[in-house]
Amino acid sequence: MPSKVYSFYIVGIEPLLVEVEVDITRGLPSFNIVGLPDASVKEARDRVKSAIKNSNFEFPSQKITVNLAPAYIKKEGPSFDLPIAIGILAEKGIINKEKLSKFIIAGELSLDGKVRSVRGALSMAIGTKYLKDKSLIIPEDNIYEASLIDSVKIYKTASLIETINIINEGKQPDNIDPSYLLKSISREYDVDFSEIKGQETAKRALEIAASGMHNVLLFGPPGTGKTMLARRIPTIMPHMTVEEIIETTRIYSVAGELKDRKIIATRPFRSPHHTTSDIALIGGGSIPKPGEVSLAHNGVLFLDEIAEFKRSTLEALRQPMEDGKVTISRASLTVTFPSRFMLVASMNPCPCGYLGHPTKECRCNISQIKRYLSKISGPIIDRFDIIIEIPPIDWEKFTLPKSKSSEEMRETVNRAWEVQKERFKERAFKFNSSMKPKEIEFFCQLDENAKATIEEAREKLGLSVRAYHRILKVARTIADMQSEKRIKTEHILEAIQYRRTDIIEGYL
Repeated sequence: MPSKVYSFYIVGIEPLLVEVEVDITRGLPSFNIVGLPDASVKEARDRVKSAIKNSNFEFPSQKITVNLAPAYIKKEGPSFDLPIAIGILAEKGIINKEKLSKFIIAGELSLDGKVRSVRGALSMAIGTKYLKDKSLIIPEDNIYEASLIDSVKIYKTASLIETINIINEGKQPDNIDPSYLLKSISREYDVDFSEIKGQETAKRALEIAASGMHNVLLFGPPGTGKTMLARRIPTIMPHMTVEEIIETTRIYSVAGELKDRKIIATRPFRSPHHTTSDIALIGGGSIPKPGEVSLAHNGVLFLDEIAEFKRSTLEALRQPMEDGKVTISRASLTVTFPSRFMLVASMNPCPCGYLGHPTKECRCNISQIKRYLSKISGPIIDRFDIIIEIPPIDWEKFTLPKSKSSEEMRETVNRAWEVQKERFKERAFKFNSSMKPKEIEFFCQLDENAKATIEEAREKLGLSVRAYHRILKVARTIADMQSEKRIKTEHILEAIQYRRTDIIEGYL
């Protein structure tokens, strides 16, 4: 009977149980892997052979056939190295075959028999949780992320020999208590809003944006602090919950972005370059991997100089912004990655950046300015709830005392999040920015003066229906920050001043 070792293959972010079947028969020495392996899986033959020999075991001089079932899904990556080696040694009688059925095994082998980390260990732990009487053996570098999932027996291994001992002899699991793990990880940021002097209007707008997870466009010349402001937005968001930490760490683990970090305990801030491809931003590839929009899940996606991004790239953002997820279809499979993020973008008023600057002269002609600004289509502009102008810095304000800290601003944001959590507890979304027209009509109750104000603004400013709804959503967030049940006139007026589409239109 062939040896059977269980492992996981990650499809998107979901674990797929794979049976690694190993059969050694008479015949000319050969080593074949079947079951739709890609080149990286086929290369396991050389790694496994060297690892077994350098661990002082005899490698069989017979016909070895390895099958990765199910065979209808293409497999990639080196995580099958360890289960293949274990299967071969089980066939040689070095490992008890009966005990193998109790374990899920994954790991990449080095030529000397050491075990290297793999991608998706957290997803593997989640998959193991739903399998009866199964334990997980993973590389020791993956123990931290996998330990976020409780009620799963997890063993860490550093070598092929240690893995054999775990299976044959039995030992206590190596789990780290999740509560201890979360306490031991720093959840603080190395930047703070108190470091920025001036730009109080922009800070207020970003505080509102974070309170309702509203998308923001920062418009102004270079050197006014647009990037500094954007980088500090995660610092005013409430600390991530355990569920959010698991969600985000899972994505980073699958993408191979954890690196030296044990888990992702602070809200992500992703800032891709404007030359980023559509696939790198949205996700995809022949074997789909998460893109920047998914790596920004539960955090901030910052597009610096948004006008420099390709039109097709920006248009591709529409679906993840609206649905909070990315669905990628291929001939053999369809995968979905979560992508609930706050979009923050910045842009200059012209190619050189100094159009309208009080002290620096613009070098662009009218056609260049129009061509530059027209790169941002109307539908994309309409998807920003808040559009604010960032003026040149007033140097006199550098002598003023420090402004509010991120911690102080976080208290206000946290209060607004709690209000929305209660409001939308029976809905599929959590924030005001995600409300559809039906929810806007139900939850955005205005007093009589506020109704008159918004109607007058709609007529004078020629607001589109989408812009009208976005003003109401921002006003709802401002009211939540003040613990007001009904939207008042002052909330509407403040929300209107953050819909400054006239800033861009005025330059065209």
